[in-house]
Amino acid sequence: MALLAVTGVARAQSPATSPEPALGDPMPERVVNFANGVKVSTDISFSTIPGYRPITLDLYRPKGDGPWPLVIYVHGGGWMAGHTRQSGAFSDFTAVLADLSARGYVVASLEYRLSGEAPFPAAIDDVRSGIRFLKANASSYGIDAKHVAIWGGSAGGQLAALAALDCGHAPGGEDKSNIGENDCVQGAVGWYGVYDFATMPQSAIPRAENTYLDCIKGACPPERIAAASPASHVDAKDPPMLLIHGTEDKTVPVTQSQELAAKLKSAHIPVTLEIISGVGHSWIGADAAATRAASLRALDLTFRFFDAQLKAGR
Repeated sequence: MALLAVTGVARAQSPATSPEPALGDPMPERVVNFANGVKVSTDISFSTIPGYRPITLDLYRPKGDGPWPLVIYVHGGGWMAGHTRQSGAFSDFTAVLADLSARGYVVASLEYRLSGEAPFPAAIDDVRSGIRFLKANASSYGIDAKHVAIWGGSAGGQLAALAALDCGHAPGGEDKSNIGENDCVQGAVGWYGVYDFATMPQSAIPRAENTYLDCIKGACPPERIAAASPASHVDAKDPPMLLIHGTEDKTVPVTQSQELAAKLKSAHIPVTLEIISGVGHSWIGADAAATRAASLRALDLTFRFFDAQLKAGR
């Protein structure tokens, strides 16, 4: 067998070994600097389940020691795509999250197992694991664990709302770490999310729904539909919510936000429903100007909501 000779590689010393298989990640923490003193630690692994890739998050921290309120962002993508650094028409969503952090927040943008990797409830299990991980490491990350909100768009809106409205249970997934931490939050924001699979039109996003729920729409067990639907979990203990939706959304109809808002109001939960006229999913409007205006309006309302829910009375 021929051997490949490698030359010109300098080593300071011979490789270190351990008496057992070394499973850790020796790479130093990757830190990116943003404006206003915000530092982002990328790809922090918060959940490692045998048979799956490590689930990671990006953590944005403002200048100073804190502790700071925590905002958790959950990305969209039909539960089968997307990533932590993308949302709607924002060309640089990392800068958006850094701007939020500069207002005095620790911001975590979470990955989760996509539906092609594992169907429901894997994704929501990962979101809850992320909440527990961040609370368990609050002192290390400068987090005020008593002031936490969650936010998501589209599929991420469904996951964020479900995490907010169905919390406080013992960990139900494979990841039992940080079991002593509570996974409840003090506020939630949903952008054009699916909140009740039972009332979603059959023709809207059948492939995404079927893959996520692991059953064919119309033949899913009712208890599975209910378990995945945030609207099924509304009760008097839920946190305040902000729901924003476009009137022309053909992917997830605006009725999803309207129906959830009505249920929250009936349960006497503070809820703000904002309907943006003339735009569809991801705030896409008739032209670039309309898309930008809607995107910035949704963002301003969201940031104001966090200020009101997480900073008042601290």
